[in-house]
Amino acid sequence: MKFRHALAFGVALSAFSTQALAQEEAQSDSSEVAAEDDALGFNEIIVTASPRPANKLQSSVSVSALGAEAIADAAPRTTAEIFRQIPGVRSESTGGDGNANIAVRGLPVASGGAKFLQLQEDGLPVMQFGDIAFGNADIFLRADQTVQSIQAVRGGSASTLASNAPGGVINFISKNGSKEGGTIMATVGLDYEDYRLDFNYGASLGENTRFNIGGFWREGEGPRRVGYNGNSGYQIKANLTQEFDSGYIRIYARHLNDRAVGYLPMPMLVTGSNSDPKFQSFTNFNILSDAPQSALFTSAFGLDGQNNTRTTDIRDGMHPLVTTVGLEAEFELADGLKLEERFRWSDISGRFVSPFPSEVGGAAAIGNSVGELLTGTAGSYDLVYANGAKAGQAFNPANGLLMRTHLFNVDINDFGGFTNDIKLSKELGSATVTAGFYKARQNIDMDWIWDSFLMEVNGNNAALVDVVDPVSGNALTSNGLYAYGVPFWGNCCQRSYDATYDINAPYVAVGFELDALTVDGSIRYDNVSARGSYAGPLQASGFDVNGDGTIQPVEQSVSLIDNGNPMPINYDVSYWSWSIGANYQFSDNAAVFARASRGGRANADRLLFGVVQPDGSVRKADAIDYVDQYELGLKYRAGGFGLFLTGFYAKTQEQNFEATSQRFFDRTYKAKGLELEAAYRRGIFDLRAGATWTDAEISKDNITPANEGNTPRRQAKFVYQLTPALDFDVARVGLNIVGTTKAYAQDSNELIFPGYRQVNAFVTFRPVDSVELSLNANNLFNAKGITEAEEGSIVSGANNYIRARSINGRTVSASVRFDF
Repeated sequence: MKFRHALAFGVALSAFSTQALAQEEAQSDSSEVAAEDDALGFNEIIVTASPRPANKLQSSVSVSALGAEAIADAAPRTTAEIFRQIPGVRSESTGGDGNANIAVRGLPVASGGAKFLQLQEDGLPVMQFGDIAFGNADIFLRADQTVQSIQAVRGGSASTLASNAPGGVINFISKNGSKEGGTIMATVGLDYEDYRLDFNYGASLGENTRFNIGGFWREGEGPRRVGYNGNSGYQIKANLTQEFDSGYIRIYARHLNDRAVGYLPMPMLVTGSNSDPKFQSFTNFNILSDAPQSALFTSAFGLDGQNNTRTTDIRDGMHPLVTTVGLEAEFELADGLKLEERFRWSDISGRFVSPFPSEVGGAAAIGNSVGELLTGTAGSYDLVYANGAKAGQAFNPANGLLMRTHLFNVDINDFGGFTNDIKLSKELGSATVTAGFYKARQNIDMDWIWDSFLMEVNGNNAALVDVVDPVSGNALTSNGLYAYGVPFWGNCCQRSYDATYDINAPYVAVGFELDALTVDGSIRYDNVSARGSYAGPLQASGFDVNGDGTIQPVEQSVSLIDNGNPMPINYDVSYWSWSIGANYQFSDNAAVFARASRGGRANADRLLFGVVQPDGSVRKADAIDYVDQYELGLKYRAGGFGLFLTGFYAKTQEQNFEATSQRFFDRTYKAKGLELEAAYRRGIFDLRAGATWTDAEISKDNITPANEGNTPRRQAKFVYQLTPALDFDVARVGLNIVGTTKAYAQDSNELIFPGYRQVNAFVTFRPVDSVELSLNANNLFNAKGITEAEEGSIVSGANNYIRARSINGRTVSASVRFDF
């Protein structure tokens, strides 16, 4: 019996049991290949972004499937860290459990999130748009013991079998009770504070009825030092399946109430030159284990989206509140005629709140700047600790630095909506015709209420700092607060969004099986209707925020949201997507495929405040971005070896807006490269490997032409993952290595991020059949890896203070699992 892992994300890879008939029909003689000789799982059935189930060897798409070994061996601390195991995908997972930047095949991450890649759960999107500002899809998704498998399709039919996903689809498939039994697992961090309990149970309720229920609970500070329980919450998922002679119906529900620290760029010291930089920690701030969050900065008094007073709990961090209810049904209506229906309703709200360092510099210079802002007079101002053990004492930092901090405070009022995907498939001899209709709604209702504070640069519960008038001795700031708003950025960012995006998309797919050759084509027509309003900032003089009857210096100029003068959103856009591919199977063990695709991506909230016209309209050229892709692939297996090699070329249009830099983008990108996925299994040894070589460039930039010909920011030429392991049946031990070559910090191609290699390690022991003990280390050797930075260049030979993010330092955890 193959060894089963005992890690928090351990899941088993298999296709839906209710699709057994489709699987049997989809598999040809390749099903006769023994499992031990199918190291890459070419016999696995792909149901993601596919008009009909087919195995990997017969599919004309580039696809990966992650199961227990691939997920558990990676020792992931977040959901996004799992994605690093998928060839072609670049997952910058340094933002915490959510807010990751995810790119595929050189398609850009110009402003964060996963614009061209869709995250799905059981075949339907978590969010209709993967890059909603402060609403990245992975914030609302958690991997736990309820996950059966993860399938990832890159390019290809994702353009036409999903909306807004021309780059690909990553689909989390849930357990459905087809395998009876349960799991209880407890995990604890050994060198960091994390306590987690996972459970799952599935069973039959009768001959044709079964259920599955599971979830997790967790509590702890998290992998970085923040001074409080930053990761705290739970999830529960359940489904009920009723089978009939001709099909099945499944109803399901999920509730997520979780808090996770949102790690934004943090202070970092850089010396050397742009071409050979040395990224270092400050005195009292370790870039591998510290964060700007602090036990001395857990609440903030200010205004809400209606300009009323409230107090924000900063410990909320990324706080998704998600309730979903769904239905899934498949029926054979007649001989060769199949109906599939998937529906989900979602209620999504919550908050995103995290400190962002807008400037790191000498304490005196920043303090004097704030003093001048509040008094209108340049001069030398005093600094004192606003709180903590040294409250009231003169500010005397060990590193001489101060951090001008913008509190990114976003109320997620409503990100809910619904999705319905219905399709009919008919077999006509050697052909299969599928026709479907996709209808969805995405609400984007949020308020940005950003304020400005002064903090010391200290990774161990940083104190807030007040600016004091040296003449009167009175504090000009209020417990570190120096502005209701963000004057350092021109008071840009008090905002309110109230938008609804309706998507209607009919689609048709046709496939032919001609002996060893399969050919398929599909087309989709998306219509997006955007309605609603948005309001920007209003600067008010002498606004008594705290209502004490006195206008304090920080109340002389207050940023409000101009709710009385909202701007309209009122436009409709439509676009076509198409894809055509062919696969030729030479034998039971080898095949080649080719595919061409053109897919569209509708832009959403990031068009507002700059691109939407005063009457609410949008030019189609701004509303829709297109991705053209061409692929050529080879699949091969022999003995215990498997190889999946894909060459690709992509041309991408990009209209976008970045919140942190307040910049718009209007570009075209080109990328070509190779994806490699390989596996080898022999005796007690197994190896899984993946690599992606990408040559990408900004081919046209309508706003900054000087960037043309440059490499897109943070895009490395070569990324790879390697997992060697020894499996002794009662014990398994191995390494998971993730690496990247150098990349540029920004599109100007000046400051370089050096390449790095992160080594994870795992060992698991099964003393008895139903009990597993495991130990794993993430970033075993405490490697430093920079994934993003706000600055694009440094001054050679000087100490440069920048804002950047590194991968987390070493964390070690232990788990015990009981199966029953």
